[in-house]
Amino acid sequence: MSSFHPVSVTRLYRMIADQIAGRIRAGDFRVGERLPSERELVEQLQVSRPSIREALIALEIEGYVEVRVGTGVFVTLPKQRDETAVSSEAQVPYEDVGPFDLMATRLLIEPECAALAAANASQQQLAAMTAAAASMPGSANPRLHDRAFHLAIAEASGNVALSSTVLHLLNLRDSSAMLNRLEEHFVTHQVWQLAEVEHDRVLQAIRAGDAAGARQAMYLHLNSILDRLRKDFSNDDAVLSGMRLVAGKAL
Repeated sequence: MSSFHPVSVTRLYRMIADQIAGRIRAGDFRVGERLPSERELVEQLQVSRPSIREALIALEIEGYVEVRVGTGVFVTLPKQRDETAVSSEAQVPYEDVGPFDLMATRLLIEPECAALAAANASQQQLAAMTAAAASMPGSANPRLHDRAFHLAIAEASGNVALSSTVLHLLNLRDSSAMLNRLEEHFVTHQVWQLAEVEHDRVLQAIRAGDAAGARQAMYLHLNSILDRLRKDFSNDDAVLSGMRLVAGKAL
């Protein structure tokens, strides 16, 4: 009797990345040439902007392109690629959770953790949140303290299933090659300073026992992270918007 073969699900960003990589290998985009902007790729491929962003980051990890924030995405020299990789899957495994899926899930769960923490946090748990938040400024590894802060809030929710879920999500974040590369481009010292202010708002609401305020503060914090990760690789959209504004005034 013949047996079935395992079926693998290819994610959309992977299909986009493979299509662009094929065009690069075919010589349609030459070394040093800038790829079409994210906006143009969205229009040509009829997919969402997050999927394009993830595909471009995957291609950068695989050595096909170089992302230059503020300028665009450029095809790299062959010698810059990791020739030890036998396939794109070896560089960016299919099970790597996309940054935007991960953030969308955190937005669903962590605001509720914050609201529950406002109602249930013990003095010891409040002290753990405060210590994590206070350790971020000036730290050489702010992500470590950011992780401790979010975990402390999840644990203070009083729901073991929720705290276990947040732990799993943060583990996925830390192991995500694509999210790590995105953060290399967009998470600067100034961004961590913004996160410190956002953390303080969450903490103050939890201390005050303000569940609604804590929920909103956490939602705004995570949504701000998402907005920062969506920042344009190039300034094309800003230029086009300025041109439209000028054209509108001229009319």
